[in-house]
Amino acid sequence: MKTKKPSEMSIEELLKMQKTIKTTINFLVLITILLLIIIVFIFLEKGLLSLVIFPFSMAFLIIYSNFLKEIQQEIASRNFE
Repeated sequence: MKTKKPSEMSIEELLKMQKTIKTTINFLVLITILLLIIIVFIFLEKGLLSLVIFPFSMAFLIIYSNFLKEIQQEIASRNFE
């Protein structure tokens, strides 16, 4: 399933997508914090190799944050608050 561009969505779809993305970002932040704690413990035991996992979780946060900004800009451009 291909995601529509924010400009092609109705206001209801934008609001629903905004809520979904905010929930997803909150979940990813929680997982990233837990992952960071686990990585620190593994780093103390095994060394530097375990730090490779962390950038992947940050990439997802950046992607979702950028999409959320696009949706918020589209909502603002339609003068809906």
